[in-house]
Amino acid sequence: MITGTCHCGAVSVEVPRKPRRLTSCNCSICRRYGTLWAYYKASDVRVNCARGATHGYSWGDKSLRFVRCRNCGCIMVWEATHPRASSRMGVNARNFEPAAIEGIRVRHLDGASTWKFLD
Repeated sequence: MITGTCHCGAVSVEVPRKPRRLTSCNCSICRRYGTLWAYYKASDVRVNCARGATHGYSWGDKSLRFVRCRNCGCIMVWEATHPRASSRMGVNARNFEPAAIEGIRVRHLDGASTWKFLD
């Protein structure tokens, strides 16, 4: 189990294992957030916090919701707005301790234009 926390500690995220790879996306929102995404089945991710401790943001076709800590603003995850059993979730690996993701390959995704990996 790997746990990541927001800056203030009000929100934590638990995942069952180290990610196989990480994704750095240059789309209009990810580049502004400065996220580094690890992907898991949504059912394998646990977001722990008090009721009302998070805030969600959706834009465009509103198929994804970016969830942040309401107090310190750290982006924790993205989730499907209409989840299915097969849905996946993006977990912001920047909230893990650096040692937990050390040595994991980072892929660079051109989410701004082609939706293809640049590497």
